[in-house]
Amino acid sequence: MEDDEEQLDLASRLTQDHHQSLKLWLRMLSCTVKIENEIRSRLRASFGITLPRFDLMAQLERYPQGLRMGELSKRMMVTGGNITGITDQLEQEKLVVRVPDPKDGRAYSVKLTPAGRKAFATMAAEHESWIEELLQDISSADKAKLIDMLSTMKQHLK
Repeated sequence: MEDDEEQLDLASRLTQDHHQSLKLWLRMLSCTVKIENEIRSRLRASFGITLPRFDLMAQLERYPQGLRMGELSKRMMVTGGNITGITDQLEQEKLVVRVPDPKDGRAYSVKLTPAGRKAFATMAAEHESWIEELLQDISSADKAKLIDMLSTMKQHLK
């Protein structure tokens, strides 16, 4: 009888943990979607740019030597076709340029143009202030705890 009770208790604990994990996932997703939607809206209203275009420019800002299309696709976790479309738009606006890859003459890297660097710097500063505003009600200590906890979670997910 004790074994049955122990198994039942274990099963109920697993169900509760499972429920708690699902609740955590949904809460993180909900917060991410709310912030992302607000950022999308503000980028569109303030700069006439989409979040994917901003994200591509952010990747390129980190790599002044440029990134190949496949690397951009991997870093942004979207298809190569999406990267091509976004790059085409940004290239038409003279914010990025495709340059032959010095290591492989058949491939191209994408780089920010000087105008692209300037535009991105303006957008990035505003973006950072929006994030600060959206998260202003969370204390510095709680932000530090959340960062540590999510870093631990990320390590466990690898």
